[in-house]
Amino acid sequence: MRPGVSKKKEDERIVRCPNCGGDSIYAERNPFRPFCSARCKGIDFGAWASEEFRMPAEAPPDEEPFGDPKLTTQ
Repeated sequence: MRPGVSKKKEDERIVRCPNCGGDSIYAERNPFRPFCSARCKGIDFGAWASEEFRMPAEAPPDEEPFGDPKLTTQ
């Protein structure tokens, strides 16, 4: 590498922002990567904090005990 050059332009990639779908520079010079801006990063964090990103799971009804049903029947 030449003195004074931290990274080559070829090392930078353009990716889609996970929030808005716009172009985002995936490189050290973008502190919000993979997001395009602080706004998109904040929106994503807010959705995560309010538990909008949840995996569907089957939970037993409130009146049934948790655990393996084979072990709870007697």
